[in-house]
Parts: sequence; C-alpha cells; structure tokens
Amino acid sequence: MSNESNDQRTGSNPESSDQPRTLQGWVPDVEDKDALFQALNEAFDYRGDVTLTTRDGEAVEGFIFDRKVGQGLEDSKVRIMPKNADQRRSIPYKDIARLEFSGKDTAAGHSFETWIKKYVQKKMKGEKAEYVYDPIKEEEG
Repeated sequence: MSNESNDQRTGSNPESSDQPRTLQGWVPDVEDKDALFQALNEAFDYRGDVTLTTRDGEAVEGFIFDRKVGQGLEDSKVRIMPKNADQRRSIPYKDIARLEFSGKDTAAGHSFETWIKKYVQKKMKGEKAEYVYDPIKEEEG
C-alpha cells in the first residue's frame, strides 16, 4: 500500500490561494487509527463520492451519508450509498484498507465567500455582476 500523506490535498490552505479547497483526488494514509478516523470525518462532510477499499480487496464507490462513531475501530462504521447499486451498505471502520475522494467535489468553489469575491471583482472591473445559476457539471472522461 502506498504511503500517501495529507499533503496530497489540493488547496489545503484556502487563505493562501485563489484556488478553492478540495479533497477531490486525495488518498489519505489510513494505516494509523487516528488518521483513519480523521479521514472518515472528512469523507462524511465531503459532498462527492468516495471509494472505500475493504481489507478483502472489494472497492465500493458511493456517497457516505451516515456514520456511527464508537469507542474504536471495532464498533465504528460508515453507511454508504453505492454509485451503481440500490442497496445501502454499512462498512465497519476496521474493514477499510483504503479511502479515496474519487468523485467530483460538488461544493468546491461554490461557497458564499467565493460568490461574493467574484461579484466584487466584476463590479470593480465595471462589468455587470448578477446572480447566475451555475449548474454543477460532471466531468467527462
């Protein structure tokens, strides 16, 4: 298993960059119990699909919609809506070998602060600044 670190996140310091913070593409190191808990907390808040690979090699891609955090790995689990299945699944933390933020982060760049910044930039340039609905598009590929 690769030893990828938190440094793989893009835009991890939104104050120092014009790029929105996104976890898309991040594969955290989940070998450490605390790192796994932290990564799954971020996955729960993530507004895109993740791919969980279990210790037996099964990959489940979908949206994490619920979690039960117990005292440790044994009694904690996430609930996921698999992308290509109708049935929801529960996966114990202890069974997770790999976590990837694989889907598009539908919230990236869509914060109120980002909208205000773009609005002000247009106004400063003398351009028409208005609210325009910007649908979220899935990447092709």
